Amino acid sequence: MKKTLMATLVASVFLSAPALANPLIIKFSHVVSPDTPKGKGAVRFKELAEKYTDGKVVVEVYPNSQLYKDKEELEALQLGAVHMLAPSLAKFGPLGVREFEVFDLPFIFKDRSDLRKVTEGPVGRQLLDKLESKGIKGLAYWDNGFKVMSANSALQSPDDFLGLKMRIQSSKVLEAQFKALDAVPQVMAFSEVYQALQTGVVDGTENPPSNMYTQKMHEVQKHATLSNHGYLGYAVIVNKKFWEGLPEDVRQPLEKAMTESTQYANDIAEQENLDSLKAMKDSGKTQFYELSEAQRQEWVEQLRPVHKEMASRIGQDVIDAFYQAVK
Repeated sequence: MKKTLMATLVASVFLSAPALANPLIIKFSHVVSPDTPKGKGAVRFKELAEKYTDGKVVVEVYPNSQLYKDKEELEALQLGAVHMLAPSLAKFGPLGVREFEVFDLPFIFKDRSDLRKVTEGPVGRQLLDKLESKGIKGLAYWDNGFKVMSANSALQSPDDFLGLKMRIQSSKVLEAQFKALDAVPQVMAFSEVYQALQTGVVDGTENPPSNMYTQKMHEVQKHATLSNHGYLGYAVIVNKKFWEGLPEDVRQPLEKAMTESTQYANDIAEQENLDSLKAMKDSGKTQFYELSEAQRQEWVEQLRPVHKEMASRIGQDVIDAFYQAVK
């Protein structure tokens, strides 16, 4: 209660910031390490924003859940306690914009080429526009990458998941995904995952390699499978009232900074994941497995029914729009 009241008070200051602050402070909060693609993208946005506005803007970046955890950050943005976030796309389902959960569907994308057809096309823009009714302006999509499965036992067949407690972020699609594998999904804040894996509260999880490595999850996971079954990406978002209240001579250079930092973040994401994967392999602490084509097909067949199961939640029209875009 205290935190909510404080956030509301802070909001009244922040939302009038364009008229009062000199320079204008933009607080950019996120939950991952500065060494991840998202972390580096946030720093690049800070550098470019300050450069292109000639010092009219100062961007303060708060990584690693320094300000807010997963479940708190969207409310903080809506209240105006922070100005900018880059939450994972799964976060918008609990907010009431369930269409974004389409990104969580297993094997919805074959590769990055498929992904780009959505995030850089009209389908992706239409989804971002749906956030406006929640007081949020969607600016861009930032990649992290395709996910690997990890646990303390080998995960090469769908049968290997039986009974395992698998950490997920809050997402009905991810919940359905692990139930389809006969595992037990456990919703947990990202900042708590390492300790939960270390103490056995959960058996395993799913992450792109860069998140797994920078959070040192490979130190407490003996096995991982390069399944690339799902995508983890982010939407860079701002408080709508704050953004639209900015003077034109501030907002335009910020939009330019966002365009360029988006290109940068997405360009480095794949390499960051390759580098993280190599570092984890070199450490010798986790054994990594590649799926054969037959094994991969087994995973696809086990998980494809999740698409149909989630159609009533996400919208069959949204799923069909994705299918059409990646043809």
